[in-house]
Amino acid sequence: MQVAVVGAGIVGACTAWALVRKGAHVTLFERNQPMAETSRASSKLLHGGLRYLETGQIRLVGKSLQARATWLQQAPHLCAKLELLLPVYRGEGRSRWTIGAGIHLYDLLARGSGFPKGRWLEPEEVAEMQPGLSQHELLGAYAFFDAQMDDEALGNWVVEQFCKAGGELLTGHAVKNVDELQAFDRIVNATGPWAMALRATQSGPPAYALDWVRGSHIVLSRHCDAALLLQVPDEKRIFFVLPRKDQTLIGTTEVRQTTPDNPGPSAAEIDYLLAAHNHYLSPVAQRSDVAEAFSGVRPLIRSTENPSEATREWAFERVGKVLHIYGGKWTTAQLQGEEAATRILQ
Repeated sequence: MQVAVVGAGIVGACTAWALVRKGAHVTLFERNQPMAETSRASSKLLHGGLRYLETGQIRLVGKSLQARATWLQQAPHLCAKLELLLPVYRGEGRSRWTIGAGIHLYDLLARGSGFPKGRWLEPEEVAEMQPGLSQHELLGAYAFFDAQMDDEALGNWVVEQFCKAGGELLTGHAVKNVDELQAFDRIVNATGPWAMALRATQSGPPAYALDWVRGSHIVLSRHCDAALLLQVPDEKRIFFVLPRKDQTLIGTTEVRQTTPDNPGPSAAEIDYLLAAHNHYLSPVAQRSDVAEAFSGVRPLIRSTENPSEATREWAFERVGKVLHIYGGKWTTAQLQGEEAATRILQ
């Protein structure tokens, strides 16, 4: 069977690779280069999504934790386990017991994956691991594990596996209408934020709606002693402070857009991330400390007014011989690709 997959982000690459392994003859179309858009603008984490437990997405977290382990088994040269600290402050943010219950459930869902269990650290232990963290009203911190990766390199590794297995990659080839691909037996729309544009070239209303949510990060030109998961002051949102080689990666924001195109981080987002960092950490970071800022547009299935609470699950819509893919997250892209491949070959 001849199958065209449009979009060489992580979901398209994983779908194409799964299809080749199932015996299909696959051509992967990409208008730029693989991993050139949202897929290389992540927080560089392979994670279950601890915060998704709060919105009841237990099934998704369980799948993500198992998928996290698969990535480490397949490409240990491109990803590694990472210990994160989740500080708990008196009278600020979620309580120790709420966080502890979440960590315990996280460990249960990750059982058998080879990751250490979470543990409680006293303030003195926290200060030793992250000397710059504010000690004011600090009760301690939970330490737990996820994994860190190079998203662009890991995504391109998937593309390499696809090509080695016999798939064909066509870069610099923009597909603007599914009619351009009528020579193929099946077509997969894996264009992420631009999925609705390709869906619009077919008749009928789409089965789903997408929210385009920009996530921005900043990189500070300073060393990061320990990875942190922190709550944005006066909000329920969380953000990461992560080591990135000899620098510090901070993110992310969640800004709704009216188009799928990426305008880059706004000045307001950069200031927002600096303020969140400076609330907890010293020395204070200034604009002059920002070595890099980048953003990506997430295609989230519309499910709630608050992007932080929107589902990171995925969905499919079959229209004739075309399968449209909506939503998803980096960590679970292989699971999503396997399911897409099974559906399109039916």
